[in-house]
Amino acid sequence: MASLLLSLPIMAKGGEAQNFLFLGQGEIDRHAELLRRPDIDGVQIVYTWRQLEPQKGRYDFSAIEHDLARATALHKALFIQLQDRFFSKDARNLPDYLLSDSVYNGGLVAQVDNPGEGKPQAQGWVAQQWNPQLRERYQQLLQALAKAFDGRVQGINLPETAIDIDQKNDETGFTCDAYFEAELENMLFARRAFTRSAVVQYVNFWPCEWDNDHRYMERLFEAAAAHGIGLGGPDIVPYRKAQMHNAYPFFHRYKDRLSLVAMAVQEPTLTYTNPRTGKPFTKAEFEDFGRHYLGARIIFWSTSSPWLR
Repeated sequence: MASLLLSLPIMAKGGEAQNFLFLGQGEIDRHAELLRRPDIDGVQIVYTWRQLEPQKGRYDFSAIEHDLARATALHKALFIQLQDRFFSKDARNLPDYLLSDSVYNGGLVAQVDNPGEGKPQAQGWVAQQWNPQLRERYQQLLQALAKAFDGRVQGINLPETAIDIDQKNDETGFTCDAYFEAELENMLFARRAFTRSAVVQYVNFWPCEWDNDHRYMERLFEAAAAHGIGLGGPDIVPYRKAQMHNAYPFFHRYKDRLSLVAMAVQEPTLTYTNPRTGKPFTKAEFEDFGRHYLGARIIFWSTSSPWLR
């Protein structure tokens, strides 16, 4: 636990949350000027499973090494987001062997996502983490990442828990309990693998659950608090009704027990408006809710955030 505490971010002056940029793979060079800003503390970059494991058991972390070198040269920290779910019908970003070998049952299952207040996203995909053979490969990737980057990066975060699949016609063996147990297992495995860098699990919604009626939310937060795991989410939307029936109250309740809370303001988040003003939420409104209600110590900002222009 001591090594974990040493790896946590130092709070900015006045107890404000640290500001990180949220970037996709291959974008760090294009946004170097933003990273040089003194009010930016680091960068979170999304890497797909396919990119990091081009062939079974053969890992390619050159993109992370490049980004870490660039961030380090600018005296900024790096957060890895390991992505196993995708929000475009053309994004089937798992290694080919997972998509073709029958033991993995196709690797992916279709999902639909509707973020923000704008146009719904196209159909996407999510890895079948409830498949034990696929989950074992995912954990092998986590172990390899830890061997290469534990203590060198600020942290790693696992993607959001919310998925939306057609359960009535599912042929992958999905059940809500199996999905929850798989996500919990991956989170705990990541914590064991990374002993010096922070581990953050994104949690927002669970399939089949509302108002903690399956106790998925409660059990995840309790496990995270007990094992020194940070939690976060892809959206800070102050007092948004759906989130207030799911993850937000738990962040508020557990914020002093969690090793780290790290939240994001991504592009869909920026489409929401404050019902009191009728205008998009301001940086101050995101920060106030994120810091004081949710307990965020890091905020990952989309580069399209108005205050960065």
